[in-house]
Amino acid sequence: MPDRSYLDWPFFTDAHRDLAGRLEAFAAAHFDDHDDEGDVFDFAKSCVSALGEAGFLKLTVPAEAGGTHERLDVRSLCLAREILGYRHGIADFSFVMQGLGSGPITLFGTPEQRARHLPAIGEGRAIAALAMSERNAGSDVANISTTAVEDGDSYVLNGEKTWISNAGIANVYSVIARLGDAPGAKGLAAFIVEADRPGFEVAERIDVMAPHPLGTLRFTDCRIPKANLLGKPGEGFKIAMSNLDIFRSTVGAAALGFARRALDEALARADDRKVFGQRLSDFQLTQAKIGEMATMVDASALLVYRAAWTKDSGAARVTREASMAKMYATEAAQKVIDEAVQLWGGMGVVSGNMVERLYREIRALRIYEGTTEINKLVISGQTYQQYRQGNAGPAGKSAGGA
Repeated sequence: MPDRSYLDWPFFTDAHRDLAGRLEAFAAAHFDDHDDEGDVFDFAKSCVSALGEAGFLKLTVPAEAGGTHERLDVRSLCLAREILGYRHGIADFSFVMQGLGSGPITLFGTPEQRARHLPAIGEGRAIAALAMSERNAGSDVANISTTAVEDGDSYVLNGEKTWISNAGIANVYSVIARLGDAPGAKGLAAFIVEADRPGFEVAERIDVMAPHPLGTLRFTDCRIPKANLLGKPGEGFKIAMSNLDIFRSTVGAAALGFARRALDEALARADDRKVFGQRLSDFQLTQAKIGEMATMVDASALLVYRAAWTKDSGAARVTREASMAKMYATEAAQKVIDEAVQLWGGMGVVSGNMVERLYREIRALRIYEGTTEINKLVISGQTYQQYRQGNAGPAGKSAGGA
């Protein structure tokens, strides 16, 4: 049983503690023994169905669409990702994509758009996806080249999106495309594209080292009604960043779940393994590793739930806090998992072993939703902005010095 003592921290309410208990029991019963031998696309769909039937996907939509909370509760989203990630990466992935994929609709959709799509997503009857990345536009969102052209009462989309999670199994996509002649980020807009639209296709599946349902989308004169525009023309970048401001912290939470599992696997192995007449856990080198791993897990949890609590407490943006949580927790999890593999020795690299699976699973989290390098730049920029706002005095001097 993973450590849950952190639930007593003041970040959480009794409702969060109740959620953690219910989801822990559900995840242990449904996802802990999956053998990864079947089709990952089918497994992801089954995860959505199971989570929807159990009511947990209601965390990914607001109350007006049948959701649990009036607005998205980031602490609940983080708890869910951590607990599901502890059990299985695809279970975590399937949960969060319902929120990340529909987030632009939740945040910027009209009442009609929200009513049309969100209830089915919150019940697991429909699957959501976010289509933003392109081959030459990942972290550089302003470089998106997929176009949307106004044509009568429609927009016509052309271009490709790649590295798209849930490509091929999603029913509804939130798509960021270029609309009009404004340069860079100013020219972006967001749209709802249903999977059955003529001119929309899944061009390929993408196989990665930790199997996930990923693919490339192609839009060829794909016509959608003007009613599918999210927000206003030119707000695409704002919509994308507002969505990430909520969900970036949850990437750190997923990494935290992976790290907790790796720590528990390492503790069990070190206590059971006999080396040179004593337990592996009796060696000081092992104890030093465990001490470092446990500290990184707790530090990750503090950053993740600080960011989530700050957002839930009414902060308009948590760019700095979310970037810190995502950057540190994913990097720390990589180190914790690597140490767990080392403590498992040869068995740690055997295909199918939990720590081997975690070793493959964690790597992508250091890249998507803002690479570690991009997040360092974001944190630096935010830190300098706060410093300059708080310290600039007359003639550009520090307000407190000569």
